[in-house]
Amino acid sequence: MPKMKTNRGAAKRFSKTGKGGYKRSQSHLNHILTKKKSKRKRHLGSTEQVADADVKSVRRMLPYS
Repeated sequence: MPKMKTNRGAAKRFSKTGKGGYKRSQSHLNHILTKKKSKRKRHLGSTEQVADADVKSVRRMLPYS
């Protein structure tokens, strides 16, 4: 059986945590930042856990992580 390919876009966006979950960065922090409050931008800079409903699809895209 051939090797499975990793989805390279997903590999750049998600990384595995120590307990087996996946972490992700948040969107809306690239441009049009002048109208966004400092607090909002600060909170968007933090990482979040991938939702339980999406873990299955992320795991399928990253078979070797």
